[in-house]
Amino acid sequence: MKEKYITVTGIKHYYGLAPFKIGKKLKCVKEPDNPYDSEAIRVTLKHVGTVGYVANSTYTTMTGTMSAGRIYEKVGKKFKAEVMFITPVGVICRVVPEEEKKQAEAEAGDEK
Repeated sequence: MKEKYITVTGIKHYYGLAPFKIGKKLKCVKEPDNPYDSEAIRVTLKHVGTVGYVANSTYTTMTGTMSAGRIYEKVGKKFKAEVMFITPVGVICRVVPEEEKKQAEAEAGDEK
């Protein structure tokens, strides 16, 4: 399966780059009732809240990443993304495949 990448944008409206670290896992949640974009995908961080949105414009989507509209039907209502690159204008994340997410959860359960 080919890896999918997204751009997290709008970060200046929240906490800027401060909460982002390479390797950090982010939670992405579709917002079909968003009044500005029916394909909006909110990006949150545990203990912080909303940190941005998945870019959905040719002006905000960085080269090599998918827009919210292109990825919307390829992911579930909620999915995880891992921070790969941090730039002054956006954060590039790898969409964590569902099977990788389940394996990580199982391994975390083994450690308890």
